[in-house]
Amino acid sequence: MYRTLSQAWLSLALVAGFLLSAGANAGPADELAGHYYLEGGRSEVGSELLLRKDGTFEWALMYGAVDQGARGTWAKKDDRVVLTPTRAEEPVFRLFRDDDYNATEPVEPGRWIAMVGVPHVGPMGDVEVRFEARSGKTASAVSEENGAAIVEMPASETWTRAGLGRAGSAAPLQWFSIDAGRAQTRLVGFALTNVEALQRAPFSKLALRVGPDGLVVDDPDSGLRGTYAKH
Repeated sequence: MYRTLSQAWLSLALVAGFLLSAGANAGPADELAGHYYLEGGRSEVGSELLLRKDGTFEWALMYGAVDQGARGTWAKKDDRVVLTPTRAEEPVFRLFRDDDYNATEPVEPGRWIAMVGVPHVGPMGDVEVRFEARSGKTASAVSEENGAAIVEMPASETWTRAGLGRAGSAAPLQWFSIDAGRAQTRLVGFALTNVEALQRAPFSKLALRVGPDGLVVDDPDSGLRGTYAKH
């Protein structure tokens, strides 16, 4: 039903869009603010960093078919610039429309499947799905990389509701009623409506050492090498 996760939802175009929009918010002048490019690392890795004077940043990394992005706040602490990403916004879902399902077959009795993702684009993993039957019986599963959350449920049970939310999030689940016709197929799709929720930062903090030629990556856990030089 789905292909592998595509660049459509973490594409260079998406990340570069916010990099090019330097903010005009007033803030204290800082000699470190500016647009930086990673130099001295792997030739196949491209990365940009925008430090704004208002204390916010935008970061992007391009490596082969993988594009990543982050935004948040930055601060200078001793001889380091510390980047702290903001938490990704909570996903918002809707039920699949009929044409979102493509050619799908009903699931065999005894199993319920929730498919989560962006229709005709790709799946979304790491989504908790709470399944609820008419009898009150419940079960939970987390969607895999292919977007599928699967639970075993007796064939006598009828699927009536489903609640979705990011796995591990404290936010309340978003609940949906499952119509009788779709419940009979035991396969229900849930579409992500805010693609921005997919942009989860690849780091919780990133510290860059202030050097004579720019901001030096010296955190071995980051997977990056080189220096962010201002242009």
